[in-house]
Amino acid sequence: MPAFPFIDAHLHIWDPTRYRMSWLDKNEQLNHPFGLPEFAEATRELALEAMVFIQADVEEPYGLLETRWIAELARQEPRIQAIVAYAPLEYGEQARAYLEALKAIDPRVKGVRRLLQGEQDPEFCLRPDFIRALQILPEYDFSFDICVTHQQLPAVVKMVQRCPQTAFILDHCGKPNILRQELEPWHEHIKELAGYPNVMCKISGLVTEADLELWSPDDLAPYIHYALQEFGEDRVLFGGDWPVLTQTCSYGCWIETLDELTSNLSLQAKRKLWVENARAFYRLPEESL
Repeated sequence: MPAFPFIDAHLHIWDPTRYRMSWLDKNEQLNHPFGLPEFAEATRELALEAMVFIQADVEEPYGLLETRWIAELARQEPRIQAIVAYAPLEYGEQARAYLEALKAIDPRVKGVRRLLQGEQDPEFCLRPDFIRALQILPEYDFSFDICVTHQQLPAVVKMVQRCPQTAFILDHCGKPNILRQELEPWHEHIKELAGYPNVMCKISGLVTEADLELWSPDDLAPYIHYALQEFGEDRVLFGGDWPVLTQTCSYGCWIETLDELTSNLSLQAKRKLWVENARAFYRLPEESL
């Protein structure tokens, strides 16, 4: 375990009995409420200092409602110090009204995410309206969480190139094909993305890209080490991806795995990975609450 309190930069909380979440329909393991009590139980022996909530893919009509709900939960649980909300960026300039509404909900809303991983068009993120919406995010002081599969990374590189003023973070290392132990062309695309200083990389969600029943730390090691190598210690940060990770391991198991695989890092680099980079990217308070 980390030798100091840490920050989780990728937490989901959801209640499919409250908001429609069609992607859970065929997943009995995840298709039920995962709230603050369940998360407290999963992390009760861990020194968790702060969390960043990431939108949980509720259906579009519930997007603002989800953000308001989480803002209310954050008043009960002060360790929720940032919210990354859903936003319909495909509407370009017309997304402004939605971004303004998000801004008015709570100062903890620090960024937005519009899932791309399920889009059939591999270049969806390059559509002019989508690019325009990304370009205006800095006006609202919002970052963008990139959630794609490894096949979509070539388009993501072009997307980032067209938005030099926007702060990006790549969720789950771009979802490499760990199940098949494929490193190419993921290597090439990660190297390209890391070449843009406005992109950071979240070390998260990797256990669910591996064999859910038979994965081992050795399966994850090449991907974690390469992301650390290419992005450097100043642009990588830890994410738990709870409760998605519960399909294959416990929260504590993922913490122990990442801690083991990064044991060779200096103390300074470890603090950046587990605490400081998340605080900087999501503009969290300097002191724990």
